[in-house]
Amino acid sequence: MLAGIKRMQEVLGIQDISVTNKRVLIRVDFNVPLDKDFNITEDTRMRESISTINHCIDNGAQSVVLVGHLGRPQPQIEGQREEKYSFRHLLKRLERLLNKEVLFASSPQMAKDLQESQKNPIILVENLRFYKGEKDNTPEFAKCLADLCDVYVNDAFGTSHRKHASTYGIAAYVPVKVAGFLLKKEINSFAKALANPLRPVLLVVGGSKVSSKLTLLHNILERVDKVIIGGAMSNTFLKALGYNMQASLVEEDLIQDALDILNKAKQRGVHVYLPVDVVSSPHLEHTDQVQITPAQDIPLNHMAVDIGPATSKLFSLVIQSSQTIIWNGPLGVYEVPLFSRGSSQVAHSISNTYAFSLIGGGDTIDVLTRAGYKDSVSFISTGGGASLELLEGKILVAFEVLDRHP
Repeated sequence: MLAGIKRMQEVLGIQDISVTNKRVLIRVDFNVPLDKDFNITEDTRMRESISTINHCIDNGAQSVVLVGHLGRPQPQIEGQREEKYSFRHLLKRLERLLNKEVLFASSPQMAKDLQESQKNPIILVENLRFYKGEKDNTPEFAKCLADLCDVYVNDAFGTSHRKHASTYGIAAYVPVKVAGFLLKKEINSFAKALANPLRPVLLVVGGSKVSSKLTLLHNILERVDKVIIGGAMSNTFLKALGYNMQASLVEEDLIQDALDILNKAKQRGVHVYLPVDVVSSPHLEHTDQVQITPAQDIPLNHMAVDIGPATSKLFSLVIQSSQTIIWNGPLGVYEVPLFSRGSSQVAHSISNTYAFSLIGGGDTIDVLTRAGYKDSVSFISTGGGASLELLEGKILVAFEVLDRHP
C-alpha cells in the first residue's frame, strides 16, 4: 500500500511545467448531482477544479479545453442524446465560478474548430460518455481528444481508477501528461492518513454491504489501530458473533469473512467496535413502531436502521481518542430523518476533534452536508470508487500514465 501511494505521489504536477502558449486539455470531474429541472444541487467537484483551470488561464495557455462525464448515459445513437446528462446544464455555473466566458462544444471536433477560430478560448466539451469510445478506451477516440492539446492534465480523482479514453488512453498520444492541483491534493491527503499518520489511526466504515468493503477491511488492518463498523454492514458482523438480527440486512455468505476479519484484527491488536444498541423498525416508511434495543435483542420482524444512543456515545469516545480518522460510509439509513441521528452524531464528533480527518464516499459527504459539518473536517475526497480502491491498497491506473519526476 505504502509503495503504491509513494509511486502515485511521484507524478508531475501542473506547477512543474510551463503551459504558456500551450493548448491544455483538463480532464475534470464534473459529475455533479442535478435536480429534475437540471439545476446543480451540489457543486463541490466543480469548485475543486477551479484552481487548476485558473492556473492555466493565468499562465497564458493558448486554450483550455475541459472534458469529463456526467452520470451513466447510453452512448449516442445517430446523434440522439439524453438531455438530463448534457454538460450544457453546467455551463452557467462554471462561468459563474470562473467569472469568465466559457464556450460550449457539442463534440470534440467542434472544440477543435473553436480552438482555431477563437483567441484563448475556455471550452467545455459535451459529456464524453455520449461516445462509446470513451468507456471502451478506443485508440481512435483517445487520439481525437489528444488532438485538442499539447498538455494533458488529469484533475479527476473520482475517475482515476478507470481505464477510459480521457483518463488513460489519451496519455499515449500527448507529449506532456501531468496531475492537476486537486489530483495532487487527493493523493497527498491519503498519504498523510496512511503513509505516515499521527496515531492512533481510526477507520470508521459503514454503508449497506460488507462485500463492497471486504478488500478494504482486509488490507487496511495493517495501517490502522482502531475500526468502527456501523451501518447495515455491521449486521453481518453481529450475526457472525451469534446475534439474532431478525429482519435486518445480513450477507449470509460473508459471515465467515466477517469472522476472519475480526480474528485478523485481534491478531494484529486492532480494536474493532460494533454497535451495542440499535434503532430498529419493521419498515422504513412508517415510523410508529421504532424501538431502541440492545443489539442482541432486536424485536421480531424488526430491522436495525441506525446505531443507538449508547453506541453513539461509545463511538464518540473512540473518535475523541484518535489522531487520524478515515470515514467511509454512513452508519444508518440516514436518508430517513429519524434514522440519521447516529450518522449525524458521528459527523459531529469527528468535526469536534483536532485529528486529521479524511472523508470519502458520496453518501458520507451527504451526511456531513446535511448535518452542517462539511467545512469542519480536514479533507473531503471527491472520489467514491477511486478513494475506496486507494484504501484497498491499489494503484489507480490513471496515475500510471502521467509523467514523473526524474
